[in-house]
Amino acid sequence: MITSVQNKFIKETVALCAKRKERDRRGLFVVEGRKMFGEAPVERISRVYLAQSAEKEMYARYGDKLSGLPCEIVADEVFARMSDTVTPQGILCLVRQQHYNIEEMLKGVDKKQTLFIVLEDIQDPGNLGTIFRTAEAAGVDGVIMSSRTADIYNPKTIRSTMGAVYRVPFFYTEDLSSMIKMLRERGTTVYAAHLDAKSFYDAHDYRRSTAFLIGNEAKGLREETARCADALLGIPMEGKVESLNAAVASSILLYEAYRQRRNG
Repeated sequence: MITSVQNKFIKETVALCAKRKERDRRGLFVVEGRKMFGEAPVERISRVYLAQSAEKEMYARYGDKLSGLPCEIVADEVFARMSDTVTPQGILCLVRQQHYNIEEMLKGVDKKQTLFIVLEDIQDPGNLGTIFRTAEAAGVDGVIMSSRTADIYNPKTIRSTMGAVYRVPFFYTEDLSSMIKMLRERGTTVYAAHLDAKSFYDAHDYRRSTAFLIGNEAKGLREETARCADALLGIPMEGKVESLNAAVASSILLYEAYRQRRNG
């Protein structure tokens, strides 16, 4: 049993929680909690840590899955130091990062009704995770992000995805404009959520291959990015509200596409 916060495994895990550079360097990220461990692909799990007080419960619940994995028991006070949550659930694991090929993500985009969401500089990990969760539920084929977007492997982002991070393909790009151009060249109509739009989102047909552009929480889309779209679209609002939360706006647009496709 690990009883010291100076243990090298503990220090490595704390560093993975805190630093994106460390996560990228080691190709690992930290997953915490029963649900997220339960859904984690077993072939991608590198190591599991159990709080001493939760050991029996976790083996009773996940014995088959744990039996084939490297597993360390950790004193409760040490586990609390490793944890990124206020009330730890007694289980966390290190998971190997998944790297998607953009060509594979776009394969067949001109032959079927694909749906993408393209994010520019989303900064809040909770927003990003919620967008991923909604994207999975709405049947999105992939999430494309600018390199300045929050880290998908941030522990807060991971929790907010509620498991979608394991299943929704994604890609970070240094050149978002070129990526949008690639989508359009392959038959995808690109719509930008924008305050200057002359028409609302429900006036468009999303039954063909579609991509939605969503911008930064505070600044929206850069003008050069918005100009890459086929059309601008807005969301009607009352009162003095100037814009919606990025995750909320994404949900509205994605579910309109989902509704249209489901209804034929």
